[in-house]
Amino acid sequence: MNMRAPLLVIAAGGTGGHMFPAQALAETMLARGWRVKLTTDTRGARYTGGFPPGVEIETMSSATFARGGALAKALVPLRIAGGVLKALWKFTTDRPAVVVGFGGYPAIPAMAAATLLRRPRMIHEQNGVLGRVNQVFAKRVNAVACGTWPTSLPEGVQGIHTGNPVRGAVHDRAGAGYIAPGDYPMSLLVLGGSQGARILSDIVPQAVAALPEHLLRHIRVAHQARAEDQERVALYYADHGIDAEVEPFFHDVPNRLSEAQLVVSRAGASTVADLTVIGRPSILVPLAAAIRDEQTANARGLVNADAAILMPESQFTVQNLAEQIEGVLSNPAAAEHMARAALSVGRPRAARDLADLVESLAGDAGRGIPDRAQ
Repeated sequence: MNMRAPLLVIAAGGTGGHMFPAQALAETMLARGWRVKLTTDTRGARYTGGFPPGVEIETMSSATFARGGALAKALVPLRIAGGVLKALWKFTTDRPAVVVGFGGYPAIPAMAAATLLRRPRMIHEQNGVLGRVNQVFAKRVNAVACGTWPTSLPEGVQGIHTGNPVRGAVHDRAGAGYIAPGDYPMSLLVLGGSQGARILSDIVPQAVAALPEHLLRHIRVAHQARAEDQERVALYYADHGIDAEVEPFFHDVPNRLSEAQLVVSRAGASTVADLTVIGRPSILVPLAAAIRDEQTANARGLVNADAAILMPESQFTVQNLAEQIEGVLSNPAAAEHMARAALSVGRPRAARDLADLVESLAGDAGRGIPDRAQ
């Protein structure tokens, strides 16, 4: 590794929604000759398997008030302070040219240290509404990159629409040819986000089983379900003679997306970005428990473009879903239109645009332009 190369520090939280765009930026910056470090916590480290080997991964102590009992909550400030001190020490011994936060509480130590040391820094928000950590730093960074547009931002903060970067494996399948539904094997892909989703496991199998026989005999299902739901979901499909693969996590989602005729999914920002880059029809079910309803905001672009069908949880019933699946798979022309429409709102250059912004911040610092962040 060239220790004289500029260093990018990426700070990302412990879900696929934060880690996948972080991985995309890491891949791009390594290709441009930068050194890249990822700071996360032990939970986030579970999602680092796809990161290039050139990325140095460091775990930082952090915590959230949203989990644990009274003792755990009482220790939150101490754990965060420990993480910030570690980040300060790391940044003074190997100074980053730019620090980029992707949200999630594990991003706090690196972003706080970058703020204290006045290093060039930015945040990337994947959703149409800022997460809690990005809300804290939005007025304390040099740039706010937005994956979903428009994004609700604090007063006085200007966002830059970069789009959500997708991993190289997704980008490699950008615009992959779509095979419209017909009298041949059709793939239905069911995604509940990186953690799966119980409501999809409760409703989708029954809805598929309720489809007319002329469709059902051609359908094969790939269903991502929680580990505790895997057996019952797989048994339901098997008992109804449905060809189905049920797993807690699919490591080859880009390939499965490119082969799918229809996707039923949560509306996480990374999933929405993947759908727009590869170009697939979808039925999106926003997470109702989301405090800021960010998944509905994420879905808006696809829905407005007629590329996706929005089904709030309150309307997500077996009958309604069966009707929507049948409507898409029985109408090849409509399905092809949805696939093209998804591509029309995609931003396949998102990783490059975000990398350009990183290099612009580094260049501003190198030219002695003052830190304008508050």
